[in-house]
Amino acid sequence: MKFVSYNVQYGIGLDDRLDLPRIVSSIHGADIIALQEVTRNFHRNGHVDMVAELRTLLANHYSVYWPASDLDAGSAIEKGRVVNRRFQFGNMIFSRWPILSTRLIALPRTRTLDKLNLQRGATEAVIATPGGPVRVYSVHLDHVHRDERIAQIRYLKDRARLYGVEGGAISGAHELGLAEPPVPEDYVLMGDFNMVPESPEYCEMAGGVDPLYGRQIRATNPVDALAGLGKRHAASFSWINPRDHADRLFLDYCFLNHGLVERLKDAWVDETAFGSDHMPVWFELS
Repeated sequence: MKFVSYNVQYGIGLDDRLDLPRIVSSIHGADIIALQEVTRNFHRNGHVDMVAELRTLLANHYSVYWPASDLDAGSAIEKGRVVNRRFQFGNMIFSRWPILSTRLIALPRTRTLDKLNLQRGATEAVIATPGGPVRVYSVHLDHVHRDERIAQIRYLKDRARLYGVEGGAISGAHELGLAEPPVPEDYVLMGDFNMVPESPEYCEMAGGVDPLYGRQIRATNPVDALAGLGKRHAASFSWINPRDHADRLFLDYCFLNHGLVERLKDAWVDETAFGSDHMPVWFELS
């Protein structure tokens, strides 16, 4: 069972071209896909409806999209009727198996007065995988402020850890004549965390390193798939600066709860992909 996370930078590659088929070719063979920076009606990519286009290109996958940020983009009355035009920016999940329930988790943010600060979110999906239901989160954290990322990580971890208490998208669904979705303990957090390995926010996510015992697997901290398998090294990267292609950082991660760790088989980054300024980050479960 192959998972991949990919921040697709609204479809624009390192060559400054919009090419959604190229993006889809980079994630071919994935069973569960988490995408970030999926837009609708954005002038930088010709106002394309990426949600509709990606659903056409990945027609053999179920999908869900939640825009964390939604703004008016020229809605007007035309020929006596309102035409809604919305700029949307959010996260998407594709799955080879049915998505049983989903919700948007809006992450904490504070207003900025000099830098861009969009509402960030995590798209949550309960997926009926062959090995049982699993929660998958497509995550995108703040890009300019460490303290905000730490607050977002704490909030996100609480939502993942307290899922059984809060009940996800719905509980008591029988009163609406609907099937009650499962409440799985196992979860995966994938996405663009805008943090580098071993930074304070990374340690907030995965736990700190004890000088004697190292980083332990604890119920309160998810495990970094790539680092857990020893597959990330000092020169690893998942982002290239699109301005000059010189700066390279590791910003994208796949985290698993402790219940899935024993099934972790492989993890890697596709450093050859150039359909975005980010690279796809993969892992595989047995």
